[in-house]
Amino acid sequence: MPTAVLIGTLDTKGREYAFVQERLHEAGIDVVIIDVSVLETTSGITPDVTAEEVCEAGGARLEDLRLGREGTDARAVAIETMTRGAACLLRKLADEGRCDGVLGLGGSGGSALISGAMRALPLGVPKILVSTMASGDVGAYVGSSDLCIMHSVTDIAGLNRISKPILANAAGALAGMLTSRQRPVLAPPEKPAVGVTMLGVTTPGVLRVIERLEAAAFEPIVFHAVGSGGKALENLLEQGVITGVVDYTVKELTDETYGGIFRAGPDRLRTAGRKGFPQVVVPGAVEVLNFGALATVPEEYRDGSRPLLQHNAEVTAVRINAGELTNVAGILAEHLNQATGPACVVIPAKGFDSYAVEGGPFEDPAADASFVLELERRLRPGIEVVTAATHANDPVFADLVADAFIRLARPVSSAETAPAVERKSNE
Repeated sequence: MPTAVLIGTLDTKGREYAFVQERLHEAGIDVVIIDVSVLETTSGITPDVTAEEVCEAGGARLEDLRLGREGTDARAVAIETMTRGAACLLRKLADEGRCDGVLGLGGSGGSALISGAMRALPLGVPKILVSTMASGDVGAYVGSSDLCIMHSVTDIAGLNRISKPILANAAGALAGMLTSRQRPVLAPPEKPAVGVTMLGVTTPGVLRVIERLEAAAFEPIVFHAVGSGGKALENLLEQGVITGVVDYTVKELTDETYGGIFRAGPDRLRTAGRKGFPQVVVPGAVEVLNFGALATVPEEYRDGSRPLLQHNAEVTAVRINAGELTNVAGILAEHLNQATGPACVVIPAKGFDSYAVEGGPFEDPAADASFVLELERRLRPGIEVVTAATHANDPVFADLVADAFIRLARPVSSAETAPAVERKSNE
């Protein structure tokens, strides 16, 4: 019988958790309940793991948390402590085979606590959070995990004609996941995993690289370079699940620098190098700065001085200029210069993506050349730079990128090189 873990604040949501527990039992699912309440629990539902145990696992005493006064940082400290303890206990239950999936219900504070604990579980373990916050920006709750968020519509404060079917649906969703899935396996696979970054404007080239890597007995794992994708890539590199990178699309670095919406944090393009993993980097879409809907684009980018393109109703692309590109080149070089493993930069001289090719909306070869010159000037000795007289989505260029990675990952092999290539090392 699969086991679901319910995690939540039983001091205020005991009736709702009892309802979900009953629905799971009806579906043939065993249930373990973790109470993360700070206040006295009077719900009548008995947890399998008490709030005192959670607090102790988080490194504090529950009585001390209860002494905190509203209006101070007591609430934040309590959430942090209980999150830490719940995460520890969830991992322990998973190790014991008593956590096949997890479900929680929360408002703003509860969602922060529960999601923080859920993110401690491996990818593939079902995680469902029913939250009042689900219709807004949920990036802080999801992070780089596979957590599923479901909108509660009403506050989680009572069972009624609206809340009951929503909570029943959440229980049914988890039951379906648990009864139709295999236990996730993140053990080392037969093929080494390679992270590959992609956007729509670099898709043709990346798809070609995927084919080549698969043929060479690698397992390519593609990440959408929209902030969350880059964060997930860095996280899996840190865990050692992925042990190599073809960073075909580095525009998250541009958004991080100039306030775009596809930011992946300051550690983007650092982890692979720090871990010593082979990495091949392409400046795919580096000239693109993304904002949301057209009305959200800052005025300085809408004065007609630079190309601007609505990618869709919710995403607008702006072309950064030569000076801004030069700045990004220096930042990229600074990140790559810290690499302790083999690294190679492959440059498409005739366009970094489908926007920047000849005749494209972002065509500006002079600005692109300034990026390349600054990158080559700033890279430390030992990082190879390969330049191809073609664009990023040309199959010839994609083959060159794939060959470069295979060569770095398997130094003894002799990969063929494509024509029209200028190869040099910053010695």
